[in-house]
Amino acid sequence: MALALLVGAGAGVGAIAFRWLIKTFTLLLSGHADYSAAGHAANPHVPFLGHWFVLLAPVVAGLLYGPLVQRFAREARGHGVPEVMYAVARRGGRIAPQVAVVKSLASALCIGGGGSVGREGPIVQIGSALGSSLGRLIKVAEDRMRVLVACGAAGGIAATFNAPLAGVFFAMELILRDFTAESFGMVVLASVVASVIGRAAFGNTPFLQLPAFGVHHVSQYALFALLGVLAGVVGVGFTRILYWIEDACDWAWRGPEWARPAVGGLLLGGLLLLLPQMYGVGYPVLENAVNGKYVIGFLLLLLIGKIAATSLTIGIGGSGGVFAPSLFMGAMLGAAFGATAQHLAPGITGPVGAYGLIGMGAVFAGAARAPITAVIILFELTGEYSIILPMMTAIVLATGVSRALSHDTIYSLKLRRRGIDLDEKLPGARFAGITVESVMEALPTALEETMPLAKAADVLAASPHGVLPILTAHGDYLGTATARAAAEILADGAHDATTVAAITHRPGLVTADTDLADALDALVGGEGAGLPVLDPSHARLAGWITHQSVLTALHRPRTTGEESAEL
Repeated sequence: MALALLVGAGAGVGAIAFRWLIKTFTLLLSGHADYSAAGHAANPHVPFLGHWFVLLAPVVAGLLYGPLVQRFAREARGHGVPEVMYAVARRGGRIAPQVAVVKSLASALCIGGGGSVGREGPIVQIGSALGSSLGRLIKVAEDRMRVLVACGAAGGIAATFNAPLAGVFFAMELILRDFTAESFGMVVLASVVASVIGRAAFGNTPFLQLPAFGVHHVSQYALFALLGVLAGVVGVGFTRILYWIEDACDWAWRGPEWARPAVGGLLLGGLLLLLPQMYGVGYPVLENAVNGKYVIGFLLLLLIGKIAATSLTIGIGGSGGVFAPSLFMGAMLGAAFGATAQHLAPGITGPVGAYGLIGMGAVFAGAARAPITAVIILFELTGEYSIILPMMTAIVLATGVSRALSHDTIYSLKLRRRGIDLDEKLPGARFAGITVESVMEALPTALEETMPLAKAADVLAASPHGVLPILTAHGDYLGTATARAAAEILADGAHDATTVAAITHRPGLVTADTDLADALDALVGGEGAGLPVLDPSHARLAGWITHQSVLTALHRPRTTGEESAEL
């Protein structure tokens, strides 16, 4: 708990420093607090260049952060979240301590120089690196290290966006991918501390100023559902285009990697020259879209432009997140959809902004397939409960469409392209290739389902593991009985007619050909210290497996043939 609080405080301070760096580099390289809202204005620092300075801003930024990333922390390139997911799933939560500093500088320079990326990926990686560094300093166990990494991620999101709930669920749903009570409590603590620090620095206001919207007609739900389907398609399309452009950049570039962001910055600058609204994160443009200040054609142009600009920024080696760009795309899609529906059915459509808001969450859900985070972040942005139901409808449909169209998310696809599948078991595990059949023990004494509980209690009390199988009168497998269950029933005053059937429990299915790793998971999640092993028909018992038999398999002497096969 103390470490979670400390990580949350560090993430909050890191978020303040990171946002200050973005503001400083944006003012330095563009001359404006947010150039996306400035149109084709000139940079007052170099007025003689006029609006043509945007050709050079990404180049200058690339010359600074390209060598920095290449020399000190190559994992700081890109959008950051996949690297944290990999560290938690495969490296025990270990992240190099220099990543926090390098990622802060590289992402702030990239965004300040016009990179069309967000700040959520960087702050997740920054906060996670702080949590990992503290864990390594204190020498905590791997399971706690992972929780500290998640605490850093949640704290960074919470402080940066003034969204403590979104920070918690982002960390649980995408980083830990686990909702245990202990880890949830620690992540909440870190998020609260980071939010308090962030609010002390930035004020208790949402990072987007959006008007209140509601649902005015029940028929709007059909429109929101259709928007959710379209958003799922856009989310998957964005993912595919992002990595297609990254592959194209990899194919085209033949020079040193440190120079790639600067040279590629010329292409990005050309795009910014045509569409300056793509400069940086672009929150003012997003707010204008939700407030209905753009026509349908321009909204679609901004949607296509953002997909191209974000993909190009990542493809040339830029550093920044894809969360904010997906919100931007969703706002453009939703506002265009709402405006179109308003033209076709003005009496039932409702305000355009409601569709923009729901589109934001739905496109993110379609790209990242994180529906809980998408719902929470939109609720925290609006504070409008009346929009929750249509928001949930659109986000769930977008997630379903995304799952139907693509196996991977925008985060997991980056890892899969490297040959890493987080859902696969590690091939190097000691029990890889070992089945239950090779380690199972002989069957213990079985209980008949008609046996009186009082008599069965004596047998259970004498059993070495406090758990025994239960068979029917015909010898078919029925389940298991534990000494704990028998004691609880007897303590409650079981009558003489009570039989073993009253305490029958059906544990996880384990057969002779089950992998030992899966059997161990079933053992850990079971109520007793042993599990029955069934034959292929699942009706008869073939053997018995316990923690001791698994331990014996892990530490048994290996033969020369096994060692050679492993080599």
